[in-house]
Amino acid sequence: MIGLIVARSKNNVIGKNGQIPWRIKGEQKQFKELTTGNAVIMGRKSYEEIGHPLPNRKNIIVSRTKNFTGENLITVSSLKEALEAAGNTDVYVAGGYGLFLEAIPLVDKMYITEVDTEVEDGDVFFPEFNREEFDMETGESGGDDIRYTRTVYTRK
Repeated sequence: MIGLIVARSKNNVIGKNGQIPWRIKGEQKQFKELTTGNAVIMGRKSYEEIGHPLPNRKNIIVSRTKNFTGENLITVSSLKEALEAAGNTDVYVAGGYGLFLEAIPLVDKMYITEVDTEVEDGDVFFPEFNREEFDMETGESGGDDIRYTRTVYTRK
């Protein structure tokens, strides 16, 4: 299964100044639950924002400029190589924009957390996609100051 996992604002922002533009208690719980024991594919900038390999999963970094290695950490130069390196495990593409854009035609499911906020001056956005190609299911909502709702888009 190839999945994509992202949180986006109401105006489609996923990043601002190299960071996720919100901190919401519990919002990243789904990410951990889905990806633990599986493979996570992310671009160099997304990896550098986190700063370390995510525990208990295979971290596959797509970069043509840097090489990251370590326990459960490899670097490849393309999404195709990343999918091959993942082997026989579920795969979750976790950013950024370029990988999302390339992965959308390949994904079986997209786990999108819809964050109930507008982000001014955002500089990274989630790519547009054809909603007609997916069934959408609305899941749990949460958050205190900033609310969020989990949605799952499953390819038809």
